[in-house]
Amino acid sequence: MDEPNLNLSSWSIESLETHMVGLQCGQELERIRTVAQSHVYRSVQSRDVRLRWAKLSLAANGRFHGDGLWEQARMRRQEFALRTWVIEHLGTDVDPDWNPEALANDTLAALSLEPRRAESVAAGWRDLPIEQIGDLRRHKNLTAHIDRLMPSLPSGPIKDQLASWASVRRHLP
Repeated sequence: MDEPNLNLSSWSIESLETHMVGLQCGQELERIRTVAQSHVYRSVQSRDVRLRWAKLSLAANGRFHGDGLWEQARMRRQEFALRTWVIEHLGTDVDPDWNPEALANDTLAALSLEPRRAESVAAGWRDLPIEQIGDLRRHKNLTAHIDRLMPSLPSGPIKDQLASWASVRRHLP
């Protein structure tokens, strides 16, 4: 009797895509996300195949996380990091996932504070209630990729907003 191959890193992309179809939640989605992401980062396959792996990673990431603030922030942070890496290393594309301006807009949409407000609140962060500290921390995590994204953006208001966040980010807890 053949034993099932639990080493997902040896599975083909087609097998992982099929396997993921029935999954709604759980660690198996996280395993698929990380395996797919490793194929994006380390593969010698073509750009198109690596982008397909990246799409699989994004899909698993989107389904793995719950609706809580921290879970959604973690999901977005992982999504933003992968999308930024793809843009940097595999190039931009008309697909919104690999479009720097779309990623910049998605980043700004994920932030609930304006940069100046975040900076002023962060000035006395040690005296803030834990919930506010958490909010500032989520903003810091959600903007971790922007220094790497900005060189891919044209000059304009979106890039200026991200530059403001890049400046403020170092002051966040």
